[in-house]
Amino acid sequence: MAKKIVILNGSPRQTGNTSALVKAFVEGAESAGHTVTEFFLDSMNIHGCKGCFGGHSSKDCPCVQKDDMAQIYPAVKDCDVVVLASPLYYWTMSGQLRTALDRLFALEEGDGNLLRGNGKSSALLMSAEGHGFEDAVLYYDHLMEHLRWENLGKVLCGGVMDIGDIKGREELTDARKLGASI
Repeated sequence: MAKKIVILNGSPRQTGNTSALVKAFVEGAESAGHTVTEFFLDSMNIHGCKGCFGGHSSKDCPCVQKDDMAQIYPAVKDCDVVVLASPLYYWTMSGQLRTALDRLFALEEGDGNLLRGNGKSSALLMSAEGHGFEDAVLYYDHLMEHLRWENLGKVLCGGVMDIGDIKGREELTDARKLGASI
């Protein structure tokens, strides 16, 4: 059965190593008949969460702030799978991705929880100069537990600092296979 997949790409580089993982994942997912929508967060105008608890999940734009999250909310509401993609920055996900994740909280507020549960699943794609993914994976696993989303898998590619370092790495094949397996 075809799935709707949303990718939140938190890399600042459209042609970087994380984006290469995303591209491989998309190839696999589309080859399996899935529909993929990618949001390249670095080029979007997304403000940090104000912690105001003013969200209303049933609204088209559930957050009181009006910015590019208005494009992401309906896609996330309507999708089956959310893929989180990020380089490893200071032992966690990038600020671009963390900001978007914080703002998704508006879908849990007010008129009903449209984020938690609901049969959604997720996958994690990350690249890094080093190999210390433990804290990012711990956060991701806790997030999946909180959201009650099925964890479909992770592709973590360490040892890739410069653009293109990922070329020829087995993690690209792993990302393609993960996309196709959904």
